[in-house]
Amino acid sequence: MTNTDSAPAPVTPVPATPISVLNALPHPVITVDGAGMIIAANDAAEHFFQASVGFMRRHKISYFIPFGSPLLELINQVRDRQAPVSEYRVDIESPRLPGDKMVDIYAAPLGERPDAVVVMLQERSMADKIDRQLTHRGAARTVSGLAAMLAHEIKNPLSGIRGAAQLLEQSAGDEDRALTRLICDEADRIVKLVDRMEVFSDDRPVERDAVNIHTVLDHVKRLAQSGFGRSVRIVEEYDPSLPPVYANRDQLVQVFLNLVKNACESLGEQPDAEIILTTAYRPGVRLSVPGSKDKVTLALEFCVKDNGPGVPADLIEHLFDPFVTTKTNGSGLGLALVAKIIRDHGGVVECESQPRRTVFRILMPAFSGARDDKTRGGF
Repeated sequence: MTNTDSAPAPVTPVPATPISVLNALPHPVITVDGAGMIIAANDAAEHFFQASVGFMRRHKISYFIPFGSPLLELINQVRDRQAPVSEYRVDIESPRLPGDKMVDIYAAPLGERPDAVVVMLQERSMADKIDRQLTHRGAARTVSGLAAMLAHEIKNPLSGIRGAAQLLEQSAGDEDRALTRLICDEADRIVKLVDRMEVFSDDRPVERDAVNIHTVLDHVKRLAQSGFGRSVRIVEEYDPSLPPVYANRDQLVQVFLNLVKNACESLGEQPDAEIILTTAYRPGVRLSVPGSKDKVTLALEFCVKDNGPGVPADLIEHLFDPFVTTKTNGSGLGLALVAKIIRDHGGVVECESQPRRTVFRILMPAFSGARDDKTRGGF
């Protein structure tokens, strides 16, 4: 008996074109000829240099990067040696490339054109985010020990001072009564400060569940518009298909309330004051979590953006450290608490700032069904 079933026709693979392969890469890639002209660029390079390929082809690489940049010397080395060269942590920030532009550089000769060099730039942002997050953890532990000491060594004597001031107030005249009232008020203020610091010593696992981040942000927006943010325009740019975040709802409210309040205070009486709340899905960042063999993907991105004056450059690296503040009467604990809460959730928080554009960005894991209790800590 003859088998009449026909064999499946062979499938001929369709080769990917070089440009489609380059466009699939998440890192900027450009090709520079012997005269320094940019002759090719992928999609990531267009985004990085904030220019189209057509515009880039009309300019030399020196047009985009600062004068005397090590990148130019690296390109010359590759051309002279006809061998790849790498360099790490190179700052190529310039007036045409505003913001933090710290990159790792890999440059190699283009085989068919000895004078041409292919350059790939890898932004340091994510590695630096994680480095800063680990610094935040150490700073939070320092505050934890300090809070435990203050709770015992300060709160008890303050209680006695306040009680004595209240007794004096009963027999004091009007002028002295104002002073005793001042003593009581200042004692209460110090106790509240110590209470806020004691939050850092709470190392209990965070109770988490599926949380709709948009309900959290809507709640924060209502609170802001009914009080401290009454004169600020708050814009929502949400991804409606976003999955739930794996988090503690009350703690997320505290995080975004702190961030929005800080933004409102930095905007002051600015007539065009605006805050933008954004949510987006950003797959690709994976971190190991203690107590779990699996890596957690920080796929959810939440941002609080404002058009205020920005954060001073000398404070940006230490913004989430305890007692660092730009406010005259600030305690410097609000952003440190934000960093602790996000760290306890296994997430990452960062700040990018320049005049008229400050962005607080939070990356967190999505909810994916039942989770083991061991994953309820920070990374």
